[in-house]
Amino acid sequence: MSLISIVIPAFNAAATLPETMQSIAAQTWTGWEAIIVEDGSQDDTWAIAQRLAAGDPRIKLVRNPGKGPSDARNHGALEVARGQVIAFCDADDLWESGKLASVALALIFGASDAAFGRVRFFRGKPGNLGASSTVPVEPVTVPMLMGENPVCTMSNLSVRRSVFEALGGFRNDMIHNEDLEWLIRLVGAGYELEGLDSDHVLYRTSPHGLSSDLVAMEMGRAEALRTARALGYAPDARAEAVHLRYLARRALRLDADPRQAMTLVAKGLRRSVPAFLFPLKRGLPTAIGALIAPSLPRDLRRSLFSR
Repeated sequence: MSLISIVIPAFNAAATLPETMQSIAAQTWTGWEAIIVEDGSQDDTWAIAQRLAAGDPRIKLVRNPGKGPSDARNHGALEVARGQVIAFCDADDLWESGKLASVALALIFGASDAAFGRVRFFRGKPGNLGASSTVPVEPVTVPMLMGENPVCTMSNLSVRRSVFEALGGFRNDMIHNEDLEWLIRLVGAGYELEGLDSDHVLYRTSPHGLSSDLVAMEMGRAEALRTARALGYAPDARAEAVHLRYLARRALRLDADPRQAMTLVAKGLRRSVPAFLFPLKRGLPTAIGALIAPSLPRDLRRSLFSR
């Protein structure tokens, strides 16, 4: 069975890492190695990772010689991994049991260069599932990525190791949207990024630090757009409207100031009404949600928009 290398950057992940590793151990595709890259944690992450590695010879534990998640992922994928496919997983997310088998069909037995599936979001416990991402039926393009990243999270990305090496890994000078910048380089270079019609990831949401995250996300996206422009692409009104819809949905889901979501919706509609509203199952609830959110009690708002 061909080997898939799973790279897991871990920073202050003592509370969530065991559950993440349980979801990896439950994979129906058993030909994997997991590389936990400890990133300078100040909690018990290192000790917990040592116990996990002692219990399963497929788990490797290394320290990040640099600093930050991009450095950790690059070190694990480029210096430690032995598999022909690299699958990334964050230390607080969970995988559906069939994820690696689905990835193997696309990247080991298929012709794709990179692949992703659907993401389901939860708050607190995995049973509290809410919204789910969508997988485009058409090929992923750079203009599509400039609007909204369908991969959603690094835990949803798998790539042939040779392709990751050819692109040189992630930029370690970016705090947010380094995955978007890398995906633009991937697709812009002519590699195929395939969306798979199956559930792959359970993503743990958190309301903490959202305002600063949104600012950092915009700074990171500006860097990603510079990469797109260097490849001959520039964002249009449609891409900007779709991106603002994404930010508004994120603000609603993660309990930002409700006025912030309304501001994002207004900006998006000014860019392009059709692009913001369609498909209606995404655009219309976002617009209505932002309109009524300021009048709702905080607990009710969190309950509604975490779904």
